[in-house]
Amino acid sequence: MPENPEGVSIIICAKNEAVHLKKNLPLILGQNYPEFEVVVVNDCSVDDSADYLYAIAAQYPRLQIRDIKQSSKLIQGKKYPLTVGIKAATYNKVLLTDADCTPVSEKWISLMMGAYTGDKEIILGYAPYEKQKGFLNKCIRFETFYSALQYLSFAKAGLPYMGVGRNLSYKKKIFFDNNVFVKRPELFSGDDDLFINAVARGSNTTLQLAKESFMVSEPKTSWEGWANQKQRHLSTARHYRGIHKFLLALLPTMHIIFYLFLVLTLMYSHYWQYAISLLLARWVIEGLVFFSAMRRLNEKDIFSFFPLFDLLLLVYYIRFASPALVNKTSKWK
Repeated sequence: MPENPEGVSIIICAKNEAVHLKKNLPLILGQNYPEFEVVVVNDCSVDDSADYLYAIAAQYPRLQIRDIKQSSKLIQGKKYPLTVGIKAATYNKVLLTDADCTPVSEKWISLMMGAYTGDKEIILGYAPYEKQKGFLNKCIRFETFYSALQYLSFAKAGLPYMGVGRNLSYKKKIFFDNNVFVKRPELFSGDDDLFINAVARGSNTTLQLAKESFMVSEPKTSWEGWANQKQRHLSTARHYRGIHKFLLALLPTMHIIFYLFLVLTLMYSHYWQYAISLLLARWVIEGLVFFSAMRRLNEKDIFSFFPLFDLLLLVYYIRFASPALVNKTSKWK
């Protein structure tokens, strides 16, 4: 636990999340941290979310409830309820998560707050998906790991470009000083990554990667559900800062070029041995990087699949190129 711990406001925006609130909210309210509150913004829910929240309010004095009866017509998606939650926050630091997120330990708040040192204003955490049976689950978890490897590495290198709202903390001042949401009010997504892209710099951003600080989410259970989720997430990428768009485009471009030339060499050249050697060298280097990162992020069980996923990423790039380039409206719930 950090020395002289400051208070923190946990912000959870929930829309028809009664099942998840019943599962996870007691775990969040029971965190081992001396000074915190949990602000749940009940966003136009039509299930029994409100009944549950008010039923347990007397049991948990740390719980603060904000009800939204009508969606904003000006600011789309989750951005409006999140703004309501941050305005209601008592403390100067907020810690964001979702109703379907389960803390790995009771040290989640303590570890995330302990990462605030010096002039840091933003803490990026890791939010993996739950380990389940089936190939879809492995694909979802690998893609989540792969994306995290990129944004965490960029942040480590002093070029933070995004964070995920399932496990993210920042100071209220940086939120209200920048007023990012009104710049893209029509977007349903972007409450986490576009905000971080606009305000995060190497000097004010740091990471918390202790395994006990992770927040685990429930993954989609159908390919269509996952594809729709990824389309919504990737639709904000074209609004990133120019340097980030350029650097992030290099990875899939080089990935596609490598395999394109590999296939052409195998088909039309006598130097197939060199092509195979380069492929093996690629996988060895990737394997070293992935194993180290997967061990750090507790994803070692998918390590043996990485050569297959390296090939499947080509399909992923083609499938989701459109959302990253073309504006398509979708709702956050």
